[in-house]
Amino acid sequence: MDVKKIRSYVESQRRQLLKEYADFLAIPNVSGDSANIYRNAYFIRDMLAKRGIKAELLTPAIRGAAPVVFGEMKSPGATRTIAFYAHYDGQPVNEKNWAPGLSPFQPQLLTDRIDKGGKPVPFPSKDGQIDNNWRLYSRSSSDDKAGVFALIAGYEALINSGQQPGINIKFFFEGEEEAGSTNLAAVLADHAKKLAADLWIICDGPMHPTGRKQIVFGVRGDANVELKVYGAKRPLHSGNYGNWAPNPAMMLAQLLSTMKDGNGMVTIEGFYDDVIPLTETEKKAISEIPDLEQQLKGELGIHRPDGNGKPFFELINLPSLNINGIQSANVGAMAANIIPSVAIAELDLRMVLGNDVTRQIEKLKRHIIKQGYHITSDEPTDAERSKYAKIVRLTVVGTSYNAQRTPIDLPIAQAIVKQLQLTSAEKIILLPSLGGSLPLYLFEKYLEAKPITIPVVNYDNNQHAENENIILGFLWEGITSMATLMARYPTMPH
Repeated sequence: MDVKKIRSYVESQRRQLLKEYADFLAIPNVSGDSANIYRNAYFIRDMLAKRGIKAELLTPAIRGAAPVVFGEMKSPGATRTIAFYAHYDGQPVNEKNWAPGLSPFQPQLLTDRIDKGGKPVPFPSKDGQIDNNWRLYSRSSSDDKAGVFALIAGYEALINSGQQPGINIKFFFEGEEEAGSTNLAAVLADHAKKLAADLWIICDGPMHPTGRKQIVFGVRGDANVELKVYGAKRPLHSGNYGNWAPNPAMMLAQLLSTMKDGNGMVTIEGFYDDVIPLTETEKKAISEIPDLEQQLKGELGIHRPDGNGKPFFELINLPSLNINGIQSANVGAMAANIIPSVAIAELDLRMVLGNDVTRQIEKLKRHIIKQGYHITSDEPTDAERSKYAKIVRLTVVGTSYNAQRTPIDLPIAQAIVKQLQLTSAEKIILLPSLGGSLPLYLFEKYLEAKPITIPVVNYDNNQHAENENIILGFLWEGITSMATLMARYPTMPH
């Protein structure tokens, strides 16, 4: 297996690859936009077919479900099968938040990060030069069309560099990840035999801030909860009713303040109790990860992080509770002297191995009840208002799922580590768990297969936010990495 030949091919094809990728990015891909989601699926199917890969759409028998694009290539003599996953849907966009001159679905090249003075440059002509430090701005340029494209172009690079896969390959491109992978379980259950593999490689997420390659062996689980606290039935004049009418905004702020201490640690009883501790192998892996806290503090303007002094990578291996947003009446030019009638907070509960979604939400409910609240699942009735001084509606929003973690010392995973190491002069970083969430436990539940995650994009890519981007050099290297993982292995244990 010759990595140099793969890199040489990718280098020779950068203009063509960049154009194809920009065409892919130009197709809107916001979850729920069914027409454009299908346009993306057809585009991916055609990219696979162009490379000689037989592809089909796996669509759940559920109205409005996004299709999975599935492709498969069998390699003569191969005794192992690896499935490669990425998702093609993206987060919602508000074009007004994007920098002047940038638009979410009009890909644009810039010489650098826009907040560092990056200037627009035209897409290169047939003989034009490409700087690998340029950034391509577009929604999903990093999360996660980069994963989709790196996998497909990686297969092309392997074959066209005169080499052959050493494994059977399955491609699986999902269209609902940003919406909580609502129908992923149904697809896995319905097509379990077709999707059988010895290991799943998830191509998603950012690389280490140093730029070093990493393999991630787990993800946190996730649950989103809305809390709605009630005051009077209608907004009231703050002068006429102040000091008498309860203020739900203040009540909600006080309730939320009971959930964390001054160091940002969750104070809900039992919140950390069922966490499965890291193994000695996982602890050793964390100890070898380059420290990034000083860099992040300077870059993000943070003087003292939460966590009571615990290291960054230890903290992301603990469950967390985050306030995504709070809303009650208006501020700024629209502010009025009123006591609002309701206040709403969106909470994000991240879970690690050992936590269970249902148990974690029950812990939250018990804590709220201890603060004197009556919990309802609907708008309060007059009878409830007359009976309870504090009322909160608690709603679980979207799809919730548990954490997943694959052992670092799993033999087939170690083979992947050795193979990826061929592409890097620096030691590959092994991370027990990503801070973010994916429903990877479903692969274990329905396919009895272990997943690992291999990111390919720059850490400062603004995923989920305005001005999302990817550094071109990371895209080319991601293609090289995926091609190498598909190549013949010195050993592939059983």
